[in-house]
Amino acid sequence: MILCIGEILADMIGSKREQSMRFDCFAGGAPFNVACGIAKLGCRAVFFGCVGNDAVGRFLREYADGVKGLQSRISVSPDRNTTLAFVTLSEEGERSFSFYRRHTADYALELSAVRPLLADADIVHLGSLMLSEEAGRRFAEEVCSAVKESGKRLSFDVNYREDIFASAEEARRIYSAWLERADILKLSDDEADLFFGEERERFLLRLSEGRKVFVTLGRRGARLYENGAFTERPTVPAATVDTTGAGDAFYAGALSRIDAGENDAGRLLLYANVCGAIATERYGATAALPSAEEVRERLNG
Repeated sequence: MILCIGEILADMIGSKREQSMRFDCFAGGAPFNVACGIAKLGCRAVFFGCVGNDAVGRFLREYADGVKGLQSRISVSPDRNTTLAFVTLSEEGERSFSFYRRHTADYALELSAVRPLLADADIVHLGSLMLSEEAGRRFAEEVCSAVKESGKRLSFDVNYREDIFASAEEARRIYSAWLERADILKLSDDEADLFFGEERERFLLRLSEGRKVFVTLGRRGARLYENGAFTERPTVPAATVDTTGAGDAFYAGALSRIDAGENDAGRLLLYANVCGAIATERYGATAALPSAEEVRERLNG
């Protein structure tokens, strides 16, 4: 089983009108997306997060309850609003984010509620949005200690969002420890540049000793660094309309295969690339996540 912990929020996808902009509400949040993706791929997934006592929070809880195969443990904060992410898309489907996140619920999390869920978990995947807040960082540290004590594998997706940190330097300082703590790690191409600069290959190869480090390369595909070496696979052709959640679909595919015992780097990357490609062909994040049957059809096509 894979336990995913962290933010669940509303992705407000914007579209321009002549004199206005319309926003449609979709369920989102990177660790929630990953949990939904794992469940849709037929693997056991549990999600733990928090929403506000508001209409959007009720929508998200109802949505989570309707995801087949997903066990959701979503608490409600009585004095916080649900986090919102306003997403705008370019003509090529690339997205930009602006967060409504002042005293919101995504990082109002308690370790006492997580501990009972750890026993059955093989992998614990931790979301990163909480790291922008002191309370969230304390919670993340507690989870990390509990995971290590229980002998589970810790997964971490950098998922850097410029909008929620004071500066890139602050983000680099906060994230640096987590790059070392994770047993399974995911970064985007841009994130690898941000955190490692010209020394990225040296750092990534060093980080890969004893762990798996995925780097998504956008239209170029992805790499998996392991034990001082890397494997790269090209992207899978797709009729892209919206890249929101593509990285989460990729990572759901990767984690589901790791949990199933797959160790071949090439097969891991191919499966994850197919998951990411299918997700770009539909709008939204969780709604675009592929099923196991869709992935099999694309692999066999």
